[in-house]
Amino acid sequence: MGRIAIVGVGQSKFGKRSDASLRELAFEAYSSALDDADLESSAIDGSVVCSATHYDKQRSPAGVVSEYLGLSPKPTFNVEAACASSAVGLRIAWSLVSSRLNEVVAVVGVQKMTELSSGEIQELMGRAGDVMWESPFGTSMPAYYAMYANAHMARYGTTEEDMARVTVKNRKYGAKNPQAMFQKPVTVEEVLKSRPVSKPLKMFDCCANADGAACLIVTNSERARKIIDKPVWVAGVGLASSPMSLAGRQGPLTSFEVTKNAAKSAYDMARMGPTDVDVAEVHDSFSITEILNYEDLGFAKPGRGARLLKDNETELGGKIPVNVDGGLISKGHPVGATGASQITSLVHQLRREAGDVQVDGAKIGLAQNIGGIGMYSAVSILRS
Repeated sequence: MGRIAIVGVGQSKFGKRSDASLRELAFEAYSSALDDADLESSAIDGSVVCSATHYDKQRSPAGVVSEYLGLSPKPTFNVEAACASSAVGLRIAWSLVSSRLNEVVAVVGVQKMTELSSGEIQELMGRAGDVMWESPFGTSMPAYYAMYANAHMARYGTTEEDMARVTVKNRKYGAKNPQAMFQKPVTVEEVLKSRPVSKPLKMFDCCANADGAACLIVTNSERARKIIDKPVWVAGVGLASSPMSLAGRQGPLTSFEVTKNAAKSAYDMARMGPTDVDVAEVHDSFSITEILNYEDLGFAKPGRGARLLKDNETELGGKIPVNVDGGLISKGHPVGATGASQITSLVHQLRREAGDVQVDGAKIGLAQNIGGIGMYSAVSILRS
């Protein structure tokens, strides 16, 4: 089994995209990725379309997306793992190319969320919990993550100001990202004064639903070297799951065991550890989530994630810069596209193409996605 590379990446503008349909968003990202790799569409011999289908009016979007991209009758299928969908899509593409079933695969993450009302979205997201034992009792995504925030605060003394620092950092870098939904910096005071959503989480602690797409082009080492001078290699792809119901999980709600398991798989496969990572993109659907991810990925010891923020260690120039493209909090969260967007940002970092947010000397990048309330976690490790 040879090495697998990402040779092209592309992303649409994220936000409320009333100007583009689902398939048009996918085309924006796909055509950009083809241009990035200097490939014709005829070179693609399979596609993995990643979309949490219950948020879109279109069921089974892989068929319409593949047709619109001009890829029919080449094989395509839909991958769904909630917010981790297109991170899982990379693992699927890695498997297809490694097995020689395909040579060049396009991973297309796409979501059109704003056609539904906020109430409809929240009701659907609530069903990310167990529909027999939890969802009927009115659970919502902010409420689930507020439980984790309250547990972490009670056990480790984490504060609302600590969580606000996540938003301030990510909005600062989002202001430098023209594809981000929100491009205005905020202060700690503004975060703390924003409208309560689910105590202790406030509006600025939460990412926003969005429309958008991102695309990765994946191939084998032989083809990669013919396509591009600077391929980015997939060093590790870790994936894990946990019980849907919180009642089925072990221990306090101060950590996501699923992320620890996915990270261990990815680190083992890549033959490296957290201290080897130069830049990271982690799931910040809520500000507390980023802090938990610092700890679960091994960047900080349990209860010490907030210290990284206080010491500016997750900023540019810090020990482990995190979400310097703005993260979900700035970019928005088009669920199916988020994982591929994170990986797109890392590819630009490892190719030294990240402009104002370039991490000096970056050679190893890590992307991490949580699906739902921790039912899935995907950790992808890339190297230049």
